[in-house]
This record gives sequence, C-alpha cells and structure tokens, in this order.
Amino acid sequence: MLNKVYSVKSIDRFTAELGETVDRIFDLAIDMETEDGVIWGFGDDSVIAFTPFGIENLKALIEMDRNRAR
Repeated sequence: MLNKVYSVKSIDRFTAELGETVDRIFDLAIDMETEDGVIWGFGDDSVIAFTPFGIENLKALIEMDRNRAR
C-alpha cells in the first residue's frame, strides 16, 4: 500500500520539465488510478498532479507510446 506522499508535481510542471504538451500527457494519464500515483483534484480549479511513483509510471507510459508510434 502506498502512503505518506511527500511531494507531487502538477501536470504543467511535469510537462514543462519533459518538453511535452499538457494535452498529450493528459491523454496518457486519463486512465491512471490513484494507486498509480496520480491525484485528480476537481472543482473550479481542477488540478492533476503526480507523486514520484506516478511520474515513473507516466514516464513508462510515454516510452510505450513512443515505441507504439514507431
């Protein structure tokens, strides 16, 4: 079980660091669950953020997507 999350990165921050677009990362992250390290905040200012575990999972998804596109 995962607990004690000590940091998260917003989707905007993560995409800026990787040089990706928010739309592309959102499309990859849409099927991720909380257990995968994604945090979905809803309301007027909805936010998507990733724990360190989520970032690793998302990087794996990005790599799989790149390989599929080849």
